[in-house]
Amino acid sequence: MAGKHPRNLAGLQAALRCGVKTRSGEPCRAPAIAGALRCRMHGGKGSGAPNGNRNAQKHGAYSKRVRNLRAARQAFEKAMRVMIEQLDSFS
Repeated sequence: MAGKHPRNLAGLQAALRCGVKTRSGEPCRAPAIAGALRCRMHGGKGSGAPNGNRNAQKHGAYSKRVRNLRAARQAFEKAMRVMIEQLDSFS
C-alpha cells in the first residue's frame, strides 16, 4: 500500500506533543489535539458525553439534599432503635 510519493510530515512533526507521563514514566509522544494540550488518548478532545446525550443525565442520588435526607433517616432510625431498647428493658 505504501506509495512512492513523498509524504508531507512537517506539520505532524512540528505539532505540540501531549507530554502526559505514561506508565513507563516517559512523556506521551502523540501530537496534542488542535487547541488543547493533550492528545486524543489523554483527554484532549474533551471528556464526558456529548450535549443532549440522555444516557449521561445525572440521577441525583448523591446530591446534597438526598445526602441530608439519608442522614436524617439514619438518625431517626437510630433514635427509634434506642427507644425500642429502652422499652424492652422495662419488660
